[in-house]
Amino acid sequence: MPRVVTGRFRGAVLQAPEGDKTRPTTDKVKEALFSIIQADVPGSKFLDLFAGSGQIGIEALSRGAEHVTLVERSGQAASIIAKNIAKIRMENSDELRFHKKSVAQALEVLGQAGEKFDIIFMDPPYKDVPLRLEEATKLIAEFNMLAEGGMLIVEHDKDCEMPEKIHGLNLVRSCSYGITVITFFKDKNIGG
Repeated sequence: MPRVVTGRFRGAVLQAPEGDKTRPTTDKVKEALFSIIQADVPGSKFLDLFAGSGQIGIEALSRGAEHVTLVERSGQAASIIAKNIAKIRMENSDELRFHKKSVAQALEVLGQAGEKFDIIFMDPPYKDVPLRLEEATKLIAEFNMLAEGGMLIVEHDKDCEMPEKIHGLNLVRSCSYGITVITFFKDKNIGG
């Protein structure tokens, strides 16, 4: 079971969807990710795409993100997210919202509303990463959804080749943890 590592919800044990359709980020990878972005999270607007259990977005909120948006289409995962939001007593909070939509639908809604995010994290099914990355970055660029200096972070497996550039974003860093890799993209006009 995933747990909140630190911050105001520290120690909360979250539920995770059963079966192999959703693969929760391991505690090791989550701790490594937040170690890398710890200075960027406080006060940020954080978007968690393919949220699964919602644990990455909830961890960001726990660590001081100003606002977190979770996006997940799967019915089972959506039910788990609702339970996890209730567990941390944030179901009526303006700091955390959940869209039960496909990533493309949610990005269109958020983009048309003029939303911008400092950190966008996406963890699609590993086999779908190239297609989902292309789809998401196209919409993120079209609606200019990444705040200045913001970053897109993609969790994928080690066999997935990441592009050096995609829709105005440059690959700036990749970190491997066993079979899991987290890759960071930033705006081409911003330094790494």
